[in-house]
Formats: sequence, structure tokens, C-alpha cells
Amino acid sequence: MKPVRVFDLEIYKDYFLAAFRDVKTGKHAMFEMFEDHPFDITGVRKIIKESTLVSFNGINFDMPLLSLALKGADNATIKQASDAIIVSNLRSWQLEQRFKFKTIQAVDHIDLIEVAPGKVSLKIYGGRLHCQKMQDLPIEPSASISPADREALKIYCANDLATTEDLYRKLLPQIELRAKMGEEYSQELRSKSDAQIAEVVIKAQVEGITGDTLTRPEIEAGTRYSYTAPDFIVFEGPLLQDVLERVQSDYFVVQDSGKVDEPKWLKDLIIPIGGTEYRMGIGGLHSTESSVAHIANDDTLLVDRDVASYYPNIILGLGLAPLHMGNAFSAVYRSIVERRLEAKHNGDKVTNEVLKIVINGSFGKFGSKWSVLYSPDLLLATTITGQLALLMLIEQLDLFGVPVVSANTDGIVIKCPKAKLEAMESTVVAWEFVTGFETEATEYAALYSRDVNNYIALKTNGTHKCKGVYAQAALSKNPSNTICVDAVIAKLKLGTPVADTIRGCTDIEKFVCIRSVKGGALDQYGDYLGKAVRWYYSSLMEGPLRYKINGYTVSRTEGAQALMELPTDLPVDIDYEWYIREAESILADIGAA
Repeated sequence: MKPVRVFDLEIYKDYFLAAFRDVKTGKHAMFEMFEDHPFDITGVRKIIKESTLVSFNGINFDMPLLSLALKGADNATIKQASDAIIVSNLRSWQLEQRFKFKTIQAVDHIDLIEVAPGKVSLKIYGGRLHCQKMQDLPIEPSASISPADREALKIYCANDLATTEDLYRKLLPQIELRAKMGEEYSQELRSKSDAQIAEVVIKAQVEGITGDTLTRPEIEAGTRYSYTAPDFIVFEGPLLQDVLERVQSDYFVVQDSGKVDEPKWLKDLIIPIGGTEYRMGIGGLHSTESSVAHIANDDTLLVDRDVASYYPNIILGLGLAPLHMGNAFSAVYRSIVERRLEAKHNGDKVTNEVLKIVINGSFGKFGSKWSVLYSPDLLLATTITGQLALLMLIEQLDLFGVPVVSANTDGIVIKCPKAKLEAMESTVVAWEFVTGFETEATEYAALYSRDVNNYIALKTNGTHKCKGVYAQAALSKNPSNTICVDAVIAKLKLGTPVADTIRGCTDIEKFVCIRSVKGGALDQYGDYLGKAVRWYYSSLMEGPLRYKINGYTVSRTEGAQALMELPTDLPVDIDYEWYIREAESILADIGAA
């Protein structure tokens, strides 16, 4: 196997640095170009040839500019090309035309930017990974670089390489899965997002059936679509009957962005059923609860019912397909779903995960006008059907006196009196039979909600589920005082005072926050911190962090102590009282105070 090397560039008008770090050995190879110091083209080409290269945004930035340097361009030209990408948003093919070069193609290269969840900077990912040091570019991009600056840039670049390596290691399971998918489908998928993979796989298979080359459909802004409900959507009461009639008689209009906009009346509609109110929209059905707690007891069960593979089953059940793909899409999509179910049944985890990526990733592309899968009508039919079907189940449960207390896109939470348990079960089974869907049940001991998207659920098996702002920090979510949520959960489960949990914690990572600050942040002394900032709350610090561009306060940073480099020991000035107040505020927000 070839050595894996992460790489990065630093580009100035009179300085160029291409830096590589061997993931196995940690050794660096740095190639500079400045006055009287030519670029070692031979040495760089050797590293490229013998390595699997890993970058962050390398496809659109680093690899084209490195290729330009390997062609023999000088510092000023490479800087102009860099600015054309950053300032003018030139694509790589446009850059090649303007600067008359070709990006190297025969390269074993993995770009992490699409594989990583969300769209944030490398520095923010570093913060989410609790990398030891977060550092912004130490020298203005327009500056002229002195000999001392060169050393500072090499140190800075080495830190970026370490962060890229940490991100690569975190994403290695996804990369390996993409490599296996690439072997099966004869495609290079290691640098693609889930949605991009779905598009590549489905496109290739549909083209294999039809023999035609697919292109993305051109659908003009202003195009109107109507919705027709499947026959199984039937409501008992006049309120929902009226909603169904209005949904089918109105139009959904394609916007300039390519997205479909629902009618204003639907945006404003509130649907009361039992003691809960619901809103519809292209994004899915949502209940409107706030600051409420529901607790199971001797007389009441709390049951989460999620519809299994909801959108894929709607698409298959209704025979939905992009108009420009037709039956070929249906055949491909059905085979993928059936293969995944077979793999899941047989315990084939790799195939199951591979096909899960294709199935889940495809739906997002139905709403993207840049995708070959673009199908606003399919998106509309899937989401509206999903919402109406859930409303149908909610109405039927309510008719039997079984209250639903929450609903969100593909599931509901039922607060069922034990005397009504048989009615609940028979209603759900009847709904499953009529619709063809299946639900999966999870019993909760308690559900504490700030709102439908932000809640803490305690399961009867002793585990818990946190959603939204209460979810634990991950590669897809910034850390934000996670000790406070830990303290809240300990309080809800065990009755432990929040102060005990907070004061007993010795992990600095539990106390930190990170966030992006547009234009960069300054600390209380006026020192520049960067565009990605990490801090904790200090009992010794007064005042907030501020935006560099206008001096305004960075939200929720009063008393923040910048922590761009993680310490070995826990700081002695942690403001425990701040974290205790925050935990108590969360308890109030979720109806548990």
C-alpha cells in the first residue's frame, strides 16, 4: 500500500509552500518557492506519484494550484489564481482556461470536504474533534513574506496538516466504505458526499438500462405543480378533509433557487388535533409544543412510533419516479432498497451501510436543480403524502381517545393510557395495513422538550436520546457546554444535583464552546483570535469577545476565556456558577424545572 500523506498549500505573492505529512510516521516534507529559491518540481512529483494524498478542499483549490506550480508558474501567478478561486469563485475548469494549464488527473487523491458532515471550515472541524491547537492564518493574505514569516507559516501549515490528519482518521470508516462502494460500482467515490454518491450510482445504473446519457432537467422558475393524494389518504373529520381538498386544489411553485414553495395558507396553517397543534410544509410535519415534559407512570405509556424507511417506501409504494428516468429509475431504486433489506436481514453490515447511503442520499438530490435527479414533483409527492399519512394516524388515534403529544417528519410520540393500549395497537396495525407502511416502537420513561426539534428522551431501558441543541458534540455539531447537558441528564435520571455533576467534572472538553465568527474575533485585550474560536467561561474574565470588523459583541461570550490551545490541566478559573445556571436554565426550557 502507498503511504497516506495529508497535504496543504500556503500562497502569497512572493511565497509558495506545498507541505505534506505522512500519516503513519508523522514526518513532514515541505517544498517552498520564493526569491532565489526555486520550487522542487521533481521532489513534489515524486511524492505525488508514490502517495495516497488527502486534502481538505483539495479538488477545488489545492490540487489545481499545485498543478499550476508544477507547470512552472511563479509566485505572483499562483497568487492571482488563488485569489480567482477565493474572491471570484472560479471553478477549476475556468481556472484552467484563464491560466492555461491542466490539473493533474492521475493522482490517488481523497478530498475530505464532502465526506465530512455539514459545510464548515477545517478549523471548526478541528474544534469539534477537540484538536489541541486551533489557529487562524497568522499573516494577512496580501502581505509580503519575510524569512521570519516563512517559519511562522510552516508552523501554521503543520498545524493544519495535523488537523487534516485528525479529520481523516475520524472519517476513515466512511472513506473505507466509499472505497468498497467504488469497487462495486466502478466509480471513484472516496471524495463524495452521501447525496453525490446516490446521484452517481443511480445515474450509472439508469444509463445502463436505457443506454442514454442522462443530463439534469431544466425546469423554469414559476413552473407550477399540483398534488394528488393516494387513495389510502382518508380523513374522518371536516378539518382535515378541508386540508386535503385545499392541498390538492392549489399549486406549488418552483422558485429561482429550484426549490418548491408551498402556498402561503399552508405555511400559516395550524392544525389542532386533541391537545396538540401541527404545522405542514415541504420539510415535513411538525408539532408545535414548547417547554413541556411528558412522563410515563403506572397509568400511562409513552411510545415513540417511527415509520421505517418512510420516504423510500412512499416512493416505491406510489411508483414515483423522475419524469426523465421513468421505469428505469423505479427498477433501479427498488433493487437497491430490496438489496439493502436482504443485507440487513443477513447481517451484511457493509452492504447494508453502502445501500443506506444511496437510498438516503438520493432524496436530497430530488430538490437540487443542479442534480440529474432533480424532480420537484417527486419531492412534493413524497413529503406531502408523508405528512397527510401521519395526520391520518394521529386523527384515528385521537378518535379512540389516544393522545399524540409530538410529531416530526416520520414519527409520532403517543401518550397512551394503559386502559387504551389495545385501541392504540389495533389503530396502528390498521393504519399500517391500509398504507403499507411499518412502524417501529420505542418506549420512553419521559420526554422533555424545548420544542419538537430539541429534546431529551429517557428510554425505559435506561438509555437516553438527545436531539438538537442537547445532542452531544460530534463531527456534525459544535461542542457547547456539554457538561451542562450531562448534568441535566444526571438530574433527570438519578436526581443528582446539577452542581455535583458540574463541579465533579475534570474534562476541559466538556466545558468548551466553539463557533465561527464572521470576519474573526478579538479577545477582551484586543488580540486577534481567528474566525473559528474556542472558549470556556472564566470567573476571572470580564467582558465579551468582539467581532473584529465592527467591535460588536459575539453572542453569549460575556466572561469567555479564549482557549485556542487546550491545556494539560483543568483551568483553575472555571466559572462553575455560570455552568450551574446554564444547566438550571435547560431544565426550565424543557419543562423539568
